[in-house]
Amino acid sequence: MSTLPPELRHAPPRPGSPELRPVAHEFPPVRKPVRQELSPASRALRATGFDRAVAWLSPADRRVLRLYLLTRISVWIMAHGARWLFPRGSDVRDAGAVLAPFQQWDANHYLHIARDGYFPADTGPWMDGWDNREAFFAGFPLLLRVVHVIVPSWTAAGLLISLVAGAAAVLALSRLAGSYVPEDTDGRRTALFFLLSPCAVFLAVGYTEALFLAFALPAWLAAQRHRWALACTLTALATTVRVSGLFLAAAIAVLFVLSAWSGKSWRGAPWPALPALPPLAYSWYLHAHTGDWMAWKHAQERGWYREFHSPWEAWTNTWNAAFEGVHTTGYAAMFQAELAAMLVGLALVALLARRRRWPEAVYVALSLWALGTSYWYVSIPRATLLWWPLWIGLAALSLRRPWFRTVYLCVAVPVSALVALAFLTGRWAG
Repeated sequence: MSTLPPELRHAPPRPGSPELRPVAHEFPPVRKPVRQELSPASRALRATGFDRAVAWLSPADRRVLRLYLLTRISVWIMAHGARWLFPRGSDVRDAGAVLAPFQQWDANHYLHIARDGYFPADTGPWMDGWDNREAFFAGFPLLLRVVHVIVPSWTAAGLLISLVAGAAAVLALSRLAGSYVPEDTDGRRTALFFLLSPCAVFLAVGYTEALFLAFALPAWLAAQRHRWALACTLTALATTVRVSGLFLAAAIAVLFVLSAWSGKSWRGAPWPALPALPPLAYSWYLHAHTGDWMAWKHAQERGWYREFHSPWEAWTNTWNAAFEGVHTTGYAAMFQAELAAMLVGLALVALLARRRRWPEAVYVALSLWALGTSYWYVSIPRATLLWWPLWIGLAALSLRRPWFRTVYLCVAVPVSALVALAFLTGRWAG
């Protein structure tokens, strides 16, 4: 029993008494935070491998994708402003549909093919006023029709294809840049030059450039690693989208021969022939409906003056259209851009040949030959998007000459904005 008086038995303890000493077991144990239960949507997302897909992306890939998304946002902002600030007509009260600026020019051809087919209701090139839709290969319209099953809007479906394909293309480009230019370790500089190039708007609309590059650039990566089956399969997919796939196939064939000649195996020799199959199948399809094996080429001649002319005739005709006052200023400006792009392409081929980059030189040279032997030049500025050695080379130059990056951005950004406005307001090509 306690010997303290009753009045002191419940008094506060004196300083230093044992009662004031801390006792470990008097404090509650620290509990680990309870893990929150995932929602059904989150569990489903993880079940589909989303986490694994994100983990597959390196930090460099994520930086490139952030840059890609920022440039897409800039295009969408410009499209919104174009509807309101640059309408067709001086007394327009309605800005029109949100996606209307993106549904221009070739996007309409792809929509018509995807929706109605190549020869709806037995119509075709034998009729007056025919739109020459067979000039366009079937890869993009077929994919557009598939995506439209999920996305009700044709325009939105085309934009979604280009958005996803463009992301794949820019990732492949950044990895290619690392193999060519070790200093551009993450490829972000090359991606920047590419995404701010003068015709970059065509990567963001329902055109074929993004989808083509989504096949072509991984194909080139695979070819560099001597994975010929994969490279040629991807190239075959590229040839379903554009005839430029055949130029890529020729470049891969040159790369294969050079590789085999230097001591590698010839075992993959049949693979470079694979990309020819889709154009042959398309020609067979057109022949079955028109009796013409080269119906796609003849459609280009009728609609876009792509009948053969010598290179000097094509240059002269384009020069006259650009500077002789025979066309409106809008068309003249486009022809001036065609001439500038041709000069850039010729300089690129010369530089590639000088450095003995023969496969890349063959690829760009074939593109220039196809585009530079028409009545006049058409679509060469857009074709620069497909010349990945150009963007890698410009990035390498900016690493050696730091001032060049500033010069490039100061020139390319306003030109890119002007081209985007011309397209989004329906003023492209005049």
